[in-house]
Amino acid sequence: MLYAQDSLRTTQLDNVVVTGQFEPLSIKQSVYQVRTISYAQIVRRGATNLQSVLATELGVRFSNDLALGVSDIRLMGMGGQNVKILLDGVPLLERGETREALNQIDINTVERIEIVEGPMSVMYGSDALAGVFNIITKKYDGHWNLEARVLEETAAREYDPFTDKGVHNESVGAHWQRGKWSAGGSVTRNNAGGWNEDHYSSDLPSQPMRWHPKEQWLGMGNVGFGTDKMTLRYRLNYTDETITSLGTYNPRVGQAIDKEYITHRYNHQLQADWNLTERLVFNGVASYQDYSRRTRTLLYDMATGATWLSPEPGTQDETDFSMAMSRGTFLYRLSDRVSLQPGYDVNLSKGAGDRIDREREINDYAVFAAAEIKPASFLNIRPGIRFIHNSVYDAPPAVPSLNTKIQLSSRLDLRLAYAYGFRSPALRELYFSFHDASHDIYGNENLKAEYSNSFTGSLAWQALTGAGRKDQLTSTLAGFYSTFQDQIILATVADPSMPSGVISRYENITRSRTIGTTLDNNYLYGGLQVSLGFSYIGVSDPLKSQEGVLELLWSPEVRTNVSYTWNKPGTTVSLYYKYTGKSSNYETVIPEGSTEPITRLASRENFQWADFTVAQRINRLLDLTVGVRNLLDVTTLRNTSLDVGNAHSGGGDQPMSYGRSYFLSLHVHFTK
Repeated sequence: MLYAQDSLRTTQLDNVVVTGQFEPLSIKQSVYQVRTISYAQIVRRGATNLQSVLATELGVRFSNDLALGVSDIRLMGMGGQNVKILLDGVPLLERGETREALNQIDINTVERIEIVEGPMSVMYGSDALAGVFNIITKKYDGHWNLEARVLEETAAREYDPFTDKGVHNESVGAHWQRGKWSAGGSVTRNNAGGWNEDHYSSDLPSQPMRWHPKEQWLGMGNVGFGTDKMTLRYRLNYTDETITSLGTYNPRVGQAIDKEYITHRYNHQLQADWNLTERLVFNGVASYQDYSRRTRTLLYDMATGATWLSPEPGTQDETDFSMAMSRGTFLYRLSDRVSLQPGYDVNLSKGAGDRIDREREINDYAVFAAAEIKPASFLNIRPGIRFIHNSVYDAPPAVPSLNTKIQLSSRLDLRLAYAYGFRSPALRELYFSFHDASHDIYGNENLKAEYSNSFTGSLAWQALTGAGRKDQLTSTLAGFYSTFQDQIILATVADPSMPSGVISRYENITRSRTIGTTLDNNYLYGGLQVSLGFSYIGVSDPLKSQEGVLELLWSPEVRTNVSYTWNKPGTTVSLYYKYTGKSSNYETVIPEGSTEPITRLASRENFQWADFTVAQRINRLLDLTVGVRNLLDVTTLRNTSLDVGNAHSGGGDQPMSYGRSYFLSLHVHFTK
């Protein structure tokens, strides 16, 4: 159960994928360029969340908002609002542009991660401009499956066992299957005690903790029924998360101002697969999700220990979102060379809260169709189109795509694609309203949908492969070019009526573009697995795009992973490394002594990240993983940004981590 052979004896091209496919098939057969992260790779990382698994992937970057205690993702130069996060093919509800749901998925239930780069709007609708992350959960064999995991990790040099200082993960799960029925469930606790780079002579902090304490409970329950022709599965996921911001102690009044960010998330999911005939298959999914986030601002009396809610305006807030969705597809095989897949997609979203102008809703209705045509054994053509009606904005009249796969030889595959992508304005962008002493932020009911035209291509070469070979080498060279129209940004707008002279408002910008290339190599020899990749991506800045300037700001990445497995003792040693180049952006600031905003170029320094792990199989029931995270002890990146005008801007140096940490994980598993 050390998971060595699943990745060492087969190349990634043999892995089976489902994202965007008519039916499960290998990566080599797919018309899309798909990356996968296997269960073996996830376990070896000793991770407690998906961010730490994805952070060293090519083209993937994260940013941390320490004010709110959340992180956001970027893919191929595009922000989280352009990335679709799926859980077993179901889009996850988000409250805004930030992809918070990614770190609210229980990593202990994840089987693998599939990443498809480029627009997937025909299949998955809005937001899938940069690409899709599909989180595939575990499927079990056997009458009984029981597993438990305990992970303990330091926060830099700070640690207390099982609670407070450090990071603590405990999980237990069970799955039962008999005949046509199956059922299961799991509970996971994630606890982080927070961290500050300053050291105190007492328990009273001189300034707030940079990394907030977090308590997170994740629950899951499922039941399934299956026959030879039909399967039905229901699953409920629940998240209870509290992030605590411990405020500065003010000795003059003997009080501290603390904040709690409390999140509750329910995700009901029903999936059905039905083989109606030998040629006709139905796949359907329905989901209802409910999300609430509450901000509680508390005054804490240091002398008495008493706490009470702050009476100041704007210090208490609650936001509620819900989403009901249903998607269904029919796969009809006309012949061995032609397959058709028509489908429908309905999304009904609601939102209300203190910072949203009244209860609002957006309803989206779509029908789509795709085909796979194989006019020759070496050629696969997949056209697709989507038609949309939206209750709030004028949706694009049609969303087309065209993907092709050409087998140039038994070892060489060429993929070329064009796709039209779109992103509908989110409820927050349309109706948000937030005002305090430092900020005036407005939504914009006149926003239009973003859309893009994207061209992608890749060449996959199995340089060393074949029966009887001990070594295997695969190389993939890929490139993309995308242009965007009406991209939505939070812009700084002059307003002489405001004390600051400016407001922040969501606006459409005319044009922007991204362009990039990646080279990924994977080599296997016996127990050795080596991957080496490079990317170079250019992005035009939204502020300059408003001025009609599409100057590209470039940033490189280099990634390498090395693992070696000794099968007899059951030991795997792994090193993960990634270099992330300097990134730049333009920002609008108001110089001191002036009321006129100016645009200036800011940059964040490059950095290197490395993790080291050792995974050991103790026996058939028990695995041990130990490791060092953030070997190079990166904490903060130098950032020349001066933009502190937005609600949670990246002005000033950018936090990356609490430093080098050490972890130990025990995983118990039993199958009968």
